[in-house]
Amino acid sequence: MPNEHETVGAYALGILDDAEATAFEAHLAGCEWCAQQLDELAGMEPMLAALADLPGSGSTPSIGESLSAKPSPRMVEKLVVEVSEKRKVRSRRNIFALAASVVLIAGGTAAGVTLSGGSDNGNADMAMGPAQTAFQTMSDKKTATDPTTHVTATVAVEQKDWGTHAVLQLKNVTGPKKCSLIAVGKNGERETVTSWSVPTWGYGITDAKSEKAKEPLYVHGGAAFTPNQIDHFEVMTFDGKKLVSVSA
Repeated sequence: MPNEHETVGAYALGILDDAEATAFEAHLAGCEWCAQQLDELAGMEPMLAALADLPGSGSTPSIGESLSAKPSPRMVEKLVVEVSEKRKVRSRRNIFALAASVVLIAGGTAAGVTLSGGSDNGNADMAMGPAQTAFQTMSDKKTATDPTTHVTATVAVEQKDWGTHAVLQLKNVTGPKKCSLIAVGKNGERETVTSWSVPTWGYGITDAKSEKAKEPLYVHGGAAFTPNQIDHFEVMTFDGKKLVSVSA
């Protein structure tokens, strides 16, 4: 199952199986960021209703019926165009939700583009995922390199009504390993912002043989803390090793 924060789009579209939906609902009960994204997706009936436009469809089903249908390649393209149009007029936060939904529909190839800054097909437009786009436009950034692990992290933050939106750029990290970005509050509380898997070849490796390994990782997520309540961020492995710490 993908990172729970990324599953919100698939949950809203009704394309998770029973076990995945149950697992996500358990996560949703304690994640304000996912609840916020789900609220936004729930108000996008026109885009979701477009799923009804499947080959051979003779009538327009209800929203619920369209969510149960498997989108065709033509519909995936239509949703990508929808995201492009929305980008011109919608807030950045809604664009993230729309893009996440399209990525989950389109499958693994698009998901790789969203999480990392690179793409094997060399298409510059496709290489720019929502996390990387946000990172480049956000001005409040802090960078640190751990003297032991040599992992470099830059965290960009912006305040939202619901808390803090954070984007991580990660370099010089090898895999395989699973990691999380943790926001540590000035009160000592810890919140998981997002999590991801690092493939064997890693991210942001300057002297790597493959281009995809040279590209940094970009991921984003949210915390209930406001920016001024955060003391620092930590990149942690699932087995408890701290890769790098970045002051807020």
